[in-house]
Order: sequence, then C-alpha cells, then structure tokens
Amino acid sequence: MTNLNRTSVLVGLLAGVTAAFLSLGASSPSAFAIVLYAASALPVLIAGLGWGNAAAILSVLTAAAIGAIAVSPLFSLLILAVTLVPAAWLSHLANLGRPAEEIGGPAGALAWYPLSDILTQLAILVTLGMIVVGMVIGYDGAASDRMIDMLIDTLKESDPLYAPEPDALAQMKALFALVLPLVQGAIWVLMLFAAYYFASRVVQTSGRNLRPREDMPSALRMNRYAIFIFLAGLAMTFLGGMAAIIGALLCGTFGAGFVLSGFAAFHFRTRGKSWRLPALFFAYLSVLLFTVPLIFFLVSGLVDTRRAIALSPAGSPSKETD
Repeated sequence: MTNLNRTSVLVGLLAGVTAAFLSLGASSPSAFAIVLYAASALPVLIAGLGWGNAAAILSVLTAAAIGAIAVSPLFSLLILAVTLVPAAWLSHLANLGRPAEEIGGPAGALAWYPLSDILTQLAILVTLGMIVVGMVIGYDGAASDRMIDMLIDTLKESDPLYAPEPDALAQMKALFALVLPLVQGAIWVLMLFAAYYFASRVVQTSGRNLRPREDMPSALRMNRYAIFIFLAGLAMTFLGGMAAIIGALLCGTFGAGFVLSGFAAFHFRTRGKSWRLPALFFAYLSVLLFTVPLIFFLVSGLVDTRRAIALSPAGSPSKETD
C-alpha cells in the first residue's frame, strides 16, 4: 500500500486538488471557513488510508503547490501545518501493523497501531501546527487584546454610556488571551478527529481498508502519558506571557483528546442499559447548551486511559461491528 503506482498517483493527485480547493474556499471570510479547512483533511486521509503513504504524500505536495501558486507560499505553509501534514501522518499511523506475536498476541494475526496513540499524536500535531501559525502571523497577547478592544468599541456604539472598569477590562483581556488558544486548539483536534473517523468509514465501505473497524467506545482513549503533558500545560498557564499561551493551547488540544475519551467511555459504560438513549441525548444536549458538563467528560477521560490494540487476521482486514 506504500508503493507508488499509477492508481496511487491518480488518487493522490485527485485528493490533493480536492484538498486545495477546499482550503481555497475556506480562505474567504465565511461562517463555514473552519469546516472547509477541516474538510480539506478528508481527501488526504482517504488517499492515505486506502492507497497508502505514497498517495497521501503526493496529495499533500499537490495541495501545497496549488495553495502556493493560487494564493501565496505563506498560505501553503499554514495549510501544511494545520491540516495537510496532520492528515497524512494520521493515515500513516492508522496503517501501521505488525505481527501480534511480537507483543505477545496470537499467531497469525496483525496488531495495529493503538488508537490511543493516534489520538495523542493528533493532539501533539495540532499543538505544533498552531505554534507554527502563531509564529508566522506574529500572534501574541497583544493580538487578543486588540480583539477585546474591538468588541468594546462595538458595544460602545450601541450603548454610548457603556464604560467598563479598567480592572475588569484588564481581567477580561488576560482571560481571553488564554481562552482563545485553548478553544482554537480544542476545536481543531475535534474536527480533525471527526475527519479521520469519516475518512476511515468511507475507506471501510469501499473495502480498501487495511485497519480493522474498531469499537470506538472501548478503544478510544488517550495514552496515559498524555496526562503529564496536560498537567504541564495547566501549570504553564500560571507563568504568564507566551508560556501561558502555549500552556493554554496544550490544555485545549490534549483536553479535547481527553473529552473525546470521556464521551467514548460514557458510550461504553451505558452500553446495554435500558436508559442509554435518553442518557446520551441529555449528555450531548447539556454539552451543546452549557460548557460545565465538559468537565465531567474531561475527568472521565483523565481517569480512564488505556492502549487497546486492534487485531486482524494476517493478510486481510477484519470488519468488526460497533
């Protein structure tokens, strides 16, 4: 699946062109811009999961070249950092398998790269990509301060008597400087993992998957060592300056991974219960309406870490049911 042949070349080129057009569509101001950016990872993921590393690399190079020609090399660098490279790397990890006997498993089976490590590396990739974007655009605390100033000016236009206290305004700016990278990192991890999930389902439906279809509720967890990175990010938020911004970003990216793990654990623990559907409905509704319930799923993900390894018969992928 990693050999460069005519089919993988065609698939890679087509995936690269599709990813580039999705990225170009997201470059214009739009409420769906972030969705288009995340969707641009889908063609790369499908190419990599179904046709191997060669197709994924070719799709990344094609999309980057089109972005550089159509917009600018800077635009190409940004989409490489936050979308294309993470997507190609995720597809590479997902296709990694080795004889299960090497890790004490049954003979005649393949052991696939743990989903927990894939999710953890996704958090790392998003963190690094966001740092690259921040360095390129010159993001610092002053940028978030300007956004708050613009918001205050807008409020004053609608209410000329509005005049926030200087101390309250300073606290608002300090909080927003941390909330912005935290939320951006978390959203990007969630959307890229969603892209990976849908891409894997597309490839499985087409019958080109190598990796077996996993039971997400039982397999989707974070690596236990990711807890230390999350806690380090939390501690960095108290240091101030750029260290606090990076710490908030780490809390957002790794926190999103643990939240996903928490939801998966909730699905797993409610399986077979008569009240499962209403419980899931109210769980998702509460998260959509409020942010506080996310703490429950974050804690659930933090306390339940594991490295479940998918197995399949050597030579052919198995298709497990959810």
